[in-house]
Amino acid sequence: MTEQTKVPASAPSDSLLRRWTGPQTSDLVLSPGRFGLGRVPLRLEPDATTGMVCGFCATGCGLQVHLRDGEALNLSGDPDYPVNLGMACPKGWEALAPLRSPDRAVTPLLRNPATGQMEPVSWVRALDEFTVRMKTVQAAHGPHSIAFLSTGQICTEEMALLGMLFKFGMGGLHGDSNTRQCMATAHVAYKQSLGFDAPPYTYADFEQSDVLVFVGANPCIAHPILWQRVLRNPHRPEILVLDPRRTETAMNATQHLALRPKSDLTLLYGIAAALVARGAVDRDFVEAYTTGFDGFEAFLGAFTPERACSESGITREAFDRAVDTIARGRRVSFWWTMGVNQGHESTRTAQALIDLALMTGSFGRPGTGANSITGQCNAMGSRLYSNVTSLPAGRDFRNAEHRAEVSRLLGIPGDRIPDEPSLAYDQILEGIEKGDIRGLWVIATNTAHSWIEQDRFRRLVGKLDFLVVQDLYASTDTARLAHLVLPAAGWGEKDGTLINSERRIGLVKRVLRAPGEALADFHIFRLVAEAWGCGGLFREWTDPEAAFGILQRLSRGTPCDIAGIRGYRHLDECGGIQWPFPETAAAGTSDPVRERRLFEDGRFFTPDGRARFLYEEPRGVPEPADAEYPFILLTGRGTSAQWHTNTRTEKSAVLRSLYPAEVYCEIHPDDAARLRVETGTRLRIRSRRASIEAQAFVTPTVQPGQVFLPMHYVEVNRLTRSTFDPHSRQPSYKHCAVHVGRAAG
Repeated sequence: MTEQTKVPASAPSDSLLRRWTGPQTSDLVLSPGRFGLGRVPLRLEPDATTGMVCGFCATGCGLQVHLRDGEALNLSGDPDYPVNLGMACPKGWEALAPLRSPDRAVTPLLRNPATGQMEPVSWVRALDEFTVRMKTVQAAHGPHSIAFLSTGQICTEEMALLGMLFKFGMGGLHGDSNTRQCMATAHVAYKQSLGFDAPPYTYADFEQSDVLVFVGANPCIAHPILWQRVLRNPHRPEILVLDPRRTETAMNATQHLALRPKSDLTLLYGIAAALVARGAVDRDFVEAYTTGFDGFEAFLGAFTPERACSESGITREAFDRAVDTIARGRRVSFWWTMGVNQGHESTRTAQALIDLALMTGSFGRPGTGANSITGQCNAMGSRLYSNVTSLPAGRDFRNAEHRAEVSRLLGIPGDRIPDEPSLAYDQILEGIEKGDIRGLWVIATNTAHSWIEQDRFRRLVGKLDFLVVQDLYASTDTARLAHLVLPAAGWGEKDGTLINSERRIGLVKRVLRAPGEALADFHIFRLVAEAWGCGGLFREWTDPEAAFGILQRLSRGTPCDIAGIRGYRHLDECGGIQWPFPETAAAGTSDPVRERRLFEDGRFFTPDGRARFLYEEPRGVPEPADAEYPFILLTGRGTSAQWHTNTRTEKSAVLRSLYPAEVYCEIHPDDAARLRVETGTRLRIRSRRASIEAQAFVTPTVQPGQVFLPMHYVEVNRLTRSTFDPHSRQPSYKHCAVHVGRAAG
């Protein structure tokens, strides 16, 4: 920006900046008891406790925040919260530590073009740079030459405001969330099969099943509080785990089917075919509530037990036992996470689990369901309200009636609402490669670490005219590449809601001040709107609770209707509320039923009310092992003390003590003996894209010919391959070919 560039006439007023950046003690006021953010807040007693929902994973645990002198001192599990019943994992216990890290971003930072260094600037200067440079890109390359990449880690109200600001205010089109990396498959699978993105279950189903089938899921590590719910099951359930690794969950299962990586679709079709042969189909349910089963039954004819066992690598005995267990079960539930979602044919694999639940009548009853376990704390909020690939509450950008409805409900001119959805995450990056996208805004995500085939993203950044990163830390891998860094407040430093795996809306409260000039993402978006000159479109978005009211209005009459919730206090008093919760559900009660599952009436969200059987011939893996790259690389969660790219968990000394400091590689003893390596030996792991070093960890939990690397270490995604499911556009992190040998020296 030249010296002649002036602050736009629409720059935010000093009063707005003072309101959100000043150190006034009156900012932080809490009322005693569980609820802490009333519309007329009360002064906090010197020592008090207030409850709110955790901001790490989508389990959505309730935490008690213990305060001293008006600010959070420490945390404990909330015994009254219906999700975790007083329990918490290590991340929950340590959730305050990342907020107190000395390397927090405390002021906007702008890269000096002469020195290449990041230098502190005022918010006015930062907003000026953002606005002028993004508008310059649009003027030179078209309105859709800017894009954003957001997150499932911010509050629902924030991601909704971002999507509407960017598309309706700034004239952009393309934005996506890192939810694409974890939950896009479940979203698409549910929408195609059930008519709406609708995880049907409640956590009580973990305790009510007599058969639980986990596919590509390791809740012992990834969702330990959910595993505690399994352990509370009084029915001595059969627990089946389908996973190439002998994970902690597999070790505690009654049956472990150690299938070949990415053979799960064939195996699931084989199980379905065997259930048909045994007469274990609930024909009454299928006939009354589904469509397409006749075609599915004919399709299954090719999936004999011999084929299923041959292609998956499991024994006939294990196959028959699993089929018999499912056939005999009265309350069977099917659960999956990233081992399914992050695959080259992941949508059809998820739908194979939905098909199994449908054909056995395992829907709408306690202890049943085809149940995806969500990853990030607010991936569900992103799926419903982020305004990226669909309009809010599941509406379609291509549907003129839907656009008109959103226009009316928001009071926004109809011509500001695009008639097409955004490109997906990988397609946005392709747009950068082609030169179509020249400005990028990254919010609360660390793409330079987490994206598949990582080195390629780092190269693409050099093609951008302007990269803005909005985060808690200026030290993330992505922030280090930015032209401008905007300092954001974190969980516990702002207000809002999160939606967990079982569709429960929980409350986040401000119990600490953000350091320096860091602001809640909600307020940053408000400031951007003012600076851009479109603030008038968002006058009603005065604060997060007002925004929540707008989302309630948008939800009315949709499958995710939440119009019956009476504000934040109602959420707090009830220990969260599952959607749907329409106004009719709220009539006459302030304490709604805490646990509700969907489809109890057998009616789905499709036009005819029937669920669909969807299926497709399995495809071979894109990169099989060969003579040069003889190992299959698996990636996934390492420990319950780590979260994603370690951006926050590495800030806690307690959490750091619970996981290895350096990346390690699990390798089978037979392979280790052949390569003459032992635990602690430095390995060189090479794919067709990159080469890294890692310490060997010799263990029989991986099969011969396979190795496992935890995703939390920055080196790992240098190896992975850019392969995407064609329906969900979700990356296939779980499979690529590598060479493994001793590191030189």
